Amino acid sequence: MLTWLKRGVAVLVLLALAASAVVYGMLSLSLPALDGQGQSGGLSAAVTLERDALGQAVITAQNRHDAAYALGFAHGQDRFFQMDLLRRNAAGELSELFGEAAIGLDKRLRFHRFRALSQAILQQLPESEQVLLARYTQGVNEGQAQSGVKSFEYLLLGAEVRPWQPQDSLLVIFSMYLDLQESTIKRDESLILVESLFGKEMLDFILQPGNYQASLDGSKVTKKEVFIPNLGDIAYVGDITHIKELPLYGSNNWAVTGQHTQTGAAMLSDDMHLGLNAPAIWYRAQLNYNSATNQPIQVTGVTLPGAPAVVVGSNNHIAWGFTNGYLDTADWIQLDPQNDNIWEVTEQLKLPDGKSETFKLTMSDFGPVKEIQGLPYALSWVAHQDYSVNLGLLTLEQADSVDSALEQAAHIAIPVQNLVVVDAKGNAAWRPTGAVPGRSVPSDLAVPSQGYSTDWQYNEVQRPVVKNPSHGKLWTANSRVVSAQQHLRFGDGGYALGARAVQIRDRLMAQSQFDEADFMRLQLDNEARFLMPWHQLLSELLANNGDRYARDSQYLSDWQACACPGSVGYTLVRRFRDHTLDQLFAPVETRLQQAKGSLSPLKRYLEPAAWQLLREQPAHWQAPHSDWDSLLLASYEAAKAQLTETQGRDMAAWQWGRVNQLEVKHPFSRQIPLLSGLLDMPVVAGFGDSYMPAVQKPAFGASQRFIAQPGHLDNAIMSIAGGQSGHPLSPFYRAGFSGYAQGEAVPLLPGKITHRISFTPLN
Repeated sequence: MLTWLKRGVAVLVLLALAASAVVYGMLSLSLPALDGQGQSGGLSAAVTLERDALGQAVITAQNRHDAAYALGFAHGQDRFFQMDLLRRNAAGELSELFGEAAIGLDKRLRFHRFRALSQAILQQLPESEQVLLARYTQGVNEGQAQSGVKSFEYLLLGAEVRPWQPQDSLLVIFSMYLDLQESTIKRDESLILVESLFGKEMLDFILQPGNYQASLDGSKVTKKEVFIPNLGDIAYVGDITHIKELPLYGSNNWAVTGQHTQTGAAMLSDDMHLGLNAPAIWYRAQLNYNSATNQPIQVTGVTLPGAPAVVVGSNNHIAWGFTNGYLDTADWIQLDPQNDNIWEVTEQLKLPDGKSETFKLTMSDFGPVKEIQGLPYALSWVAHQDYSVNLGLLTLEQADSVDSALEQAAHIAIPVQNLVVVDAKGNAAWRPTGAVPGRSVPSDLAVPSQGYSTDWQYNEVQRPVVKNPSHGKLWTANSRVVSAQQHLRFGDGGYALGARAVQIRDRLMAQSQFDEADFMRLQLDNEARFLMPWHQLLSELLANNGDRYARDSQYLSDWQACACPGSVGYTLVRRFRDHTLDQLFAPVETRLQQAKGSLSPLKRYLEPAAWQLLREQPAHWQAPHSDWDSLLLASYEAAKAQLTETQGRDMAAWQWGRVNQLEVKHPFSRQIPLLSGLLDMPVVAGFGDSYMPAVQKPAFGASQRFIAQPGHLDNAIMSIAGGQSGHPLSPFYRAGFSGYAQGEAVPLLPGKITHRISFTPLN
């Protein structure tokens, strides 16, 4: 019996090894070739595509069109499936890959009809941009097909590869609109619901301005007297519902003029906050080509696979970076069914095996239509306009000064961003760039259809600019940047609370001279300034309750005032705040959820209202608790119960680095955990949080860290949260992640070249 058991085990082991060998062999066949020679009809002259030890693509071409082909080839080799997901996400075409499980998501995304809009916008682009997209597209398709074997994602899904098309590159930009501005739409929808259910008093209470304001001109939005609304008969709720904290897709960037550096060049820092997955969203590249006037151009930075432009980087004359602008770019238009033109369109959702599902969308002259509280509203969003997308970002590659960059920025059509740009001569400037609707009166609430402005059809050309302020410092971090007066014109599209911006501004103002290491320290700054009042509140609360919380109080005493990996006290304070917000606003959240809404899109606004409640302690907001200390203790106990459930009973294990550990996963491993070892990045102890410069959540944070002084790029830094390749057997799949996780100064410029592909024209 034992002999047969041993033989059975041996057979199973051999079968497992054989299966692993087959899988490994199939994966190996799909690895792209990194060396060799090729020919293409998409080229006018010889081109080289080289890679360094990190897999950074180094492209040398005679002109920008040929460089676009080579960049497309590199993207197609390394990131095609990621690109496919981006275009399908924007177009609402994921069901063709993932089947019925994605139908609900596709219906929500198809609401915007971005596929048709991309096709229309492509036709209106200048001929030179259409040619560039065609060359890039040819490169993508030839790069994707180069290995001759489908990548593992398509093999697992049993799906065919759909060739790239020029309009797909515009869909990739629309996918960024969904990431960066969908919260603006949800914000206004939630505000409409709050006003409908609770009245204007509750609206003013939630939206009251706070103390965390850091506009570039120092102006403050005046805080008028706000009264705490009476909750009436909705004061008591049973179970407390967690108000989910939605990711704040944003970024930090800042700059100093040349008076604050030893070189005399201005210096820029930029870290863009996005969801973190494997592979990383960004792709490192250096493009070397000649301009139309035969001037040599070298631009180094990160690209977005699917698009032919360098998104953030430097050409050694200037360096530029972005943060999400959060200007108000969307309005809900309340329709009059008797007088407004409303119609239906039929959409087809393709499914695997040739199947499809038909559904209908309601449209209007103002945009697609959705019901809110049983009434029809149309969404007027800048992303639906034909001026929302172009290839204007390409022009920054050839700008030779801050003034030149500001001039080119006027023609860039992307989701509106805070552009911060510096140059080698010591200049630094900020300007909002991207698509901003021309309507001059933004609204938090619904606009009656008769009040709709036809200026929605035009891009706003008058934009504020700040160049070389007297103190020589600029900063943006997704909160209000414009002046209080300009705020009336551009509105609030979901600004961050402002704590990050204040902390960055104060750090900059406290120092006179800076180098790259100083900027890196600021990018990694995890001091918990924002949570200090909450720490004091909790410390006093527990101290007033005797020895019962003696151990907790010791952890609070030792909290280090930072989101440090070893801090248990930080975890306690952070979770206490979360659960206190849930307790305070539970009646409102419960009522909103009954109406299929939530405070989640508004959670970033709740801090001032929460502290007003804690100061004034109105009796009708504390029910069912006997007093306010009881409410706060209930919040703390709820936080501890949740930590016990997720982290275990031992409080020593509640260290922030474990509770908030960074887990950069592949989308497939989230559904098939057995693939985690093959596809995921190593788990990293948590080192940051919200409301501080070092933004980090388990699957969210700084997608890259960029620091540069034009003219002195040998010291420039570009660290990315993942490797270049999407192929798990590639040496570049995880290359660079360790440096990112350890906060190292990974160089921007390419290292020693390790691979080279040479291309020549086919004819």
